[in-house]
Amino acid sequence: MEAAARDVGTVEREESGTAATPSRTGVPERLDELLALAPDELERLYAAATVPAIGALRGALRGRMLAVVGTRGRAARALRAFASWDRFPWRGKSFEPLGESRGEGINRVVSDRVRLFRFETSIARSRAGAFDALQLDYDLPENPWIIRRIEDEVRELRPGLWLGQAYLRAFGKPRLVLYFGLEAR
Repeated sequence: MEAAARDVGTVEREESGTAATPSRTGVPERLDELLALAPDELERLYAAATVPAIGALRGALRGRMLAVVGTRGRAARALRAFASWDRFPWRGKSFEPLGESRGEGINRVVSDRVRLFRFETSIARSRAGAFDALQLDYDLPENPWIIRRIEDEVRELRPGLWLGQAYLRAFGKPRLVLYFGLEAR
């Protein structure tokens, strides 16, 4: 599986007709390069990534929604175009480590000044496999009910570049709904 993740960028993209331009290791160098990858390719990269230290994610990180799970063809291309638009509402996440085992953060929406939906961070078992990830817990009293059902997690692709999965808990079970990326500015 790790070898597949390293080769993921060399696969021709059916939807766009273009090939990715990965680094020598097959892991993209920049956040915007992740936009070209399909959910199954992002899944392989995610599984091969490493667990970031709480302190590795610090300050205002640039974010991109990368792929919505279950979309293909025109819908996937339209969502990718919307997510890469300079005026896409979600700008990223800001993180503040509070020690080696926990931290906190908040989402930036519309501009870097609008901050919504606080979360707490810790390292725990991933929902995606037998490995750990940085968990973002939105189940906090100040968040709206639907936001409290979101369960994000993040793994490190390379220093300064992270890949995340967003789950929505419905009927007691988390369901993977989208991939997002974060990059140090």
